[in-house]
Amino acid sequence: MPITTRLTEKLGIAHPIILAPMGVAAGGKLAAAVTNAGGLGLIGVGYGGQDWIEQQFGAAGNVGVGVGFITWRLAESPQLLDVALSYKPSAVCLSFGDPRPFAPAIQEAGARLICQVQNLSDARLAVEAKAEIIVAQGGEAGGHGESRATLTLVPEIADLLGETAPETLLCAAGGIADGRGLAAALMLGADGVLVGTRLWASREANVHPNMHNAALIADGDATIRTKVMDIVRQYDWPGRYTVRVLRNKFIERWHGNEEALTQSVEAEQPKWHRAWAEGDVEGSNTVVGEGVGLIRSIEAAATIIEQMVVDAEKRIREGAAMS
Repeated sequence: MPITTRLTEKLGIAHPIILAPMGVAAGGKLAAAVTNAGGLGLIGVGYGGQDWIEQQFGAAGNVGVGVGFITWRLAESPQLLDVALSYKPSAVCLSFGDPRPFAPAIQEAGARLICQVQNLSDARLAVEAKAEIIVAQGGEAGGHGESRATLTLVPEIADLLGETAPETLLCAAGGIADGRGLAAALMLGADGVLVGTRLWASREANVHPNMHNAALIADGDATIRTKVMDIVRQYDWPGRYTVRVLRNKFIERWHGNEEALTQSVEAEQPKWHRAWAEGDVEGSNTVVGEGVGLIRSIEAAATIIEQMVVDAEKRIREGAAMS
């Protein structure tokens, strides 16, 4: 049986799965593949500019996809929102900052506003912004985030929305990498999930093969939340956020030694960027969440989504039979 939720009904999609708008990794090809598989694909703008947006919407072709921005970064180049909106995205996801200044333009353009949040204060701002969908992101997630756990954050925000904005939909994110995670998220009160790491490990993702290989032999214990990746790139992330990556030699050298890295950044930054371009998994960073320990193979996005949904359906049926 298909999994029908308020999210599938509102978005007109087959499966309650949204692609996390991961910078670089979630390009137009992956976003289109997720939409074609019955979910909603989001292109990750990350630190890209107008050229990146144009290239990735071009790669998506005529497939209906959305787009995701780092909110504080968008505030530095607000004209990029107009560029993205010119492609008539089905949704715009804003993460890591106050969405309210950008909400009116998104809503006037007819795109659905998705806000990813890390705590209840963020969720209240998203409600003020009249977000149609709020994503509760637990600290298990790969990439940037905070410390709240998905297991407790999702139901707490579900209760908040039930009391203050019952029409607002909720998705869970962070550590959701298989059908068990999808089924659990629905049981916690979510209407769907936003999936990052598992779809990062797909054939359509813009990820170096070496980083995929590193992920396949890793487990959740091999990840760490840190600031060193942002320090070496000189990205001025707000202090509340860290980034979850795989442990490696770069991390071992600089995590806990951030002041020295800051002082050495002019020498270390080109080394890091060269390592990233070459797929050097010890000299740069593989950006994945704790769900990496549940990944055994690199598959097509459609296969990943099908497996996730079939497994979730089975577990939901088995749970219902126990009652």
